Amino acid sequence: MSKVITLANAQIYQQEKLILKNVWFDLEETEFAYLIGKTGSGKSSLLKTLYGELPLREGEGHVSSYNLKRITKKEIPFLRRKIGIVFQDFQLLSDRTVIDNLAFVLGATGWKDKELIRKRAMSCLQLVGIEQKASSFPHTLSGGEQQRVSIARALLNQPSLILADEPTGNLDPETSEEIMQLLVAVAKEENTAILMATHDMNMVDKFPGRIIKVEEGELIELKHS
Repeated sequence: MSKVITLANAQIYQQEKLILKNVWFDLEETEFAYLIGKTGSGKSSLLKTLYGELPLREGEGHVSSYNLKRITKKEIPFLRRKIGIVFQDFQLLSDRTVIDNLAFVLGATGWKDKELIRKRAMSCLQLVGIEQKASSFPHTLSGGEQQRVSIARALLNQPSLILADEPTGNLDPETSEEIMQLLVAVAKEENTAILMATHDMNMVDKFPGRIIKVEEGELIELKHS
């Protein structure tokens, strides 16, 4: 099985501050892993390094076929086509409908044909069970519905990896469970690996996966839940 993430002796910086040191971490395709740790421990910094928001200055790192150490600014959009990102605060564009949010991302990642864009957007909305809201604006949707749209958006370019940063952080427990079930099911169906930062230990207990803990600036692998 090939690996979608490989980090070897990586040092993760935020500007001049060393956030995580000696990071050794692999994630195989279709694998599901949690990234846990206190707020401010460096979970988001690790995710940002993986999608090219923070440069990798020391150590080795590969995501899909991209070398994080050598990646150029021009290549970062292509790296991000291989990655779906799900944020805690949804990050939907409020001035356009759900389907137009998805169409915007497809256009920005190189899709040209309007009919194909519409078809791909609708098929992703169907995948997450929210196609009936295609022409609604984000502010008319519940938090759970907005997160479904956000997951649909993450799936648009058939990524090999989904990075989810506290995807249930703004949701009530029942909705959180629905979103987790959806993420797990979609990853299986689409053969996508998931790395999910969370501090919701209820979800970690209910949906087993690898558990990677950020502690005192290092990554520690815990036993499978």
